[in-house]
Amino acid sequence: MAIQRGPSPSPPGQAPNPARAPIPQARNPLRSGRFWITLGILLLINIFVTNVLLAPAQPTTITIPYNVFKQQVAADNVVSVTTTGDAITGVTKTAIKESASSSVTATHFITQRPSFADDQLEPLLEQHSVTINAKPENPPPPLWQTLLLSFGPTLLLVFGFIYLIRRAQSAGGTGGLLGSFGQSRARLYDPERPATTFADVAGIDEVKQELQELVDFLREPQKYEKLGGSVPKGVLLIGPPGTGKTLLARAVAGEAKVPFFSQSASEFVEAIVGVGASRVRDLFMKARTAAPAIIFIDELDAIGRSRSSGFRIGGNDEQEQTLNQILTEMDGFEPGKGVIVLAATNRADVLDAALLRPGRFDRRVTLQPPDRRGREAILKIHAAKVPLAPDVSLDEIAGRTPGLVGADLKNLVNEAALGAARKGETSVNEEDFYEAIDRVLLGTERHLMLSQADRERIAYHESGHALLGLLVPGADPVRKVTIIPHGGSLGVTISSPIDDRFNYGEDYLRARIVGALGGRASEQLVYGSVSTGAANDLQQVTMIAREMVVRWGMSAKIGPLAFNDDPSANGFGNRPYSEATARDIDTEVKRIADESLAEAVRLLTEHRAQLDALAKALLKDDSLGEDQILAVTGIKATQVAASQASTR
Repeated sequence: MAIQRGPSPSPPGQAPNPARAPIPQARNPLRSGRFWITLGILLLINIFVTNVLLAPAQPTTITIPYNVFKQQVAADNVVSVTTTGDAITGVTKTAIKESASSSVTATHFITQRPSFADDQLEPLLEQHSVTINAKPENPPPPLWQTLLLSFGPTLLLVFGFIYLIRRAQSAGGTGGLLGSFGQSRARLYDPERPATTFADVAGIDEVKQELQELVDFLREPQKYEKLGGSVPKGVLLIGPPGTGKTLLARAVAGEAKVPFFSQSASEFVEAIVGVGASRVRDLFMKARTAAPAIIFIDELDAIGRSRSSGFRIGGNDEQEQTLNQILTEMDGFEPGKGVIVLAATNRADVLDAALLRPGRFDRRVTLQPPDRRGREAILKIHAAKVPLAPDVSLDEIAGRTPGLVGADLKNLVNEAALGAARKGETSVNEEDFYEAIDRVLLGTERHLMLSQADRERIAYHESGHALLGLLVPGADPVRKVTIIPHGGSLGVTISSPIDDRFNYGEDYLRARIVGALGGRASEQLVYGSVSTGAANDLQQVTMIAREMVVRWGMSAKIGPLAFNDDPSANGFGNRPYSEATARDIDTEVKRIADESLAEAVRLLTEHRAQLDALAKALLKDDSLGEDQILAVTGIKATQVAASQASTR
């Protein structure tokens, strides 16, 4: 499918099973709020009883002036004194008054020695036989306080650490806080309730047949062992994102009804060196204990990149140790253990050679985007629970969605159902699916306030794409053209082939380039200048023209040679050709683009009346379907079909 995007606005789950409900755990009283409230109340009562009710009675103590104190000493009425700095407390033989105006009397007193007082107090006290005591001004703290300040922080850290360990154990860890770092985080799916089987997988029948052997081995291993055969230890699923690699792995486990351990490769690696290798060991140990079982490692390239490819920055030790541990575990398997490793990646070209050798990932299964029949089968699976209107043809929808993979088609069905629900419909009709296709391929429709001049320029731009799609031999049929902004584009032309194509001739690629340059050629013809609207078109032109030269040998000057960049260069520009060859490649890419632009201008000049008519129709209706485009331009469908057949 080709989508010519017009001018862009940018400036330069399952229900729970009661039978398998979790066993109630005993409630920990330490985690109860009522327990802590009760404990606090008891502590308060204890403090009150100890310090108030049961506290020994204290004698009444009065405060007297310093001169009165000296008078009492001179009168031989003071028995003893105790000093703490400048504070003096003492006991008298007979009770004395607090002051002349007060009626409070007591034998215990306290006074404060002035800073300017003389030093004759001690001889006076000795003269009248007063017992002299002294206390330090800053007495040492009590033993309990010393112990609390010395060992309290340490005890707090110890108890906090114990709490964290117990919490980690209660959360499911068996080795405590430290041990849980090295434990596998793989998710185990219950083999008694397989959520996915081969019935849920469509569009890749040949892959299912290849993996059926794994299912048979897990069900009946003795069937192969008695003939001396052994199942592959590892199966590598290779394919673009969304083609169903993870779904297929779960389907294998569901068909075999065995435990399925699933983990992403990135979850093995941590900042602490050695943790990833420990998690690998733990995962394989669990799988051997549960054998027969399946281990599924998603995005294997996260840790399986080649150790000898280019320059790598950071994290090598941990990543390489994890990879080495996987290699060791897989090589240590014994026949009949009943553990199979499935892995998925979309970058098989960067994997380490040790992973791909026989004895590790023996078998490689490649998943490709489904063909029309496969897309129809996938749509049937996802639309099984969707009420479809009688006018819906899944075969027709499959024909309009070339290049879409399983995940895209699932999203398409969901978008169609959501669109029908927003309209209050009771079933999903054909129009809902077509709107969903536009939403998935083009993005959400946007409402922008465009001037009439901008709308006219966009209309001519998209008309150039659409008209060349009808005129250029070998071009894909134009399905729709619109000047309604979608996503990041102000207008879009959609074209898709009648049948899926797996081999492309030079004429077809040239037609793609000419069609992509139709918008720029139209602006140049009508306005004498170009705009920023052809940014996406030029990217497509550059990509196709360069691939024609460096990959497919479609340049007479370069010849039948392939000059692809080294995939192991990791972005450091390791080009396997000289600077002179690079200049020749650039020259040939520009020549193809220039010739295609000249052809686009020539065709649009010859059919200027049809270009104007198509632009006016777009300005009037905003969007035109395939039949409307043919009616406006006056080109018959038979002529277009003959043009398509001329290059097949």
